[in-house]
Amino acid sequence: MFLEHVNMTVTNLDRSVEFYADLLGYKVRWRGTTDSGTPAAHVGDDRQYIAMFQSPADGKAPNDYKSPGLNHFGLVVDRLDALLEWLKGRGIEYSLVDHYEPGRRAYFFDPDGIEVELVEY
Repeated sequence: MFLEHVNMTVTNLDRSVEFYADLLGYKVRWRGTTDSGTPAAHVGDDRQYIAMFQSPADGKAPNDYKSPGLNHFGLVVDRLDALLEWLKGRGIEYSLVDHYEPGRRAYFFDPDGIEVELVEY
């Protein structure tokens, strides 16, 4: 068993598609509209992807570890330091945790305020 996809609503589909494709080296697997006409895209590889839907409203995702809901999603990466440089080059702040076994991890917020964890084992 494995997690096939994460589904999220974003405020700017083009920006989010570019962000995740560039950060993770993913490709656009599908792009179009939902049955209700909402712009959408799947960005990933042949095994897993991030599904994104365009929100009709602006705003940021809530980030509250005290309330029910999704807190963040984590991605296993091969080159954490290179991705941290990528984030830094775009002015994206992150927190690095070097002392958490069994690997190093970093947390950051994407352009819509969705928390993402990058972990290198």
